[in-house]
Amino acid sequence: MKLLRTNSENQDFIQLVKMLDEYLAYVDGDDHAFYDQFNKIDSLQHCVVIFEDENPVGCGAIKPYDKTSAELKRMFVIPEFRGKGYASKIVSELERWAKEMGFKKVILETGINQLDAIRLYEKTYERMENYGQYKGVENSLCFIKELK
Repeated sequence: MKLLRTNSENQDFIQLVKMLDEYLAYVDGDDHAFYDQFNKIDSLQHCVVIFEDENPVGCGAIKPYDKTSAELKRMFVIPEFRGKGYASKIVSELERWAKEMGFKKVILETGINQLDAIRLYEKTYERMENYGQYKGVENSLCFIKELK
């Protein structure tokens, strides 16, 4: 297993995000267009790709949300590689990076149909009131973690 810090111009990251978007279009159905508008990757500067035997199998990113918060975005592990701890390693690396950049907390949004993601985030994150564009969106769950 290898972790790579990169940006959204990385071709492995781009390919994984395409797979993520296909998966979300299926899982989110009619809601996908609403969420998709908030998930553009053209300016993400803090992305992580995880590799198994030189093959990219997962990714994630953070972006500044406000002065003290980084937002976790574009988390994905190819389904056949899930359950091996890759997602937790990606999240931990992104949290480390956020802390290095001076952020005090990480926030994120996931959909109510993203059961694997919810289980992952509930391990170390706390539910919070929906923020920003997700306020009042019944199909969204928001989480927060204070960085120590």
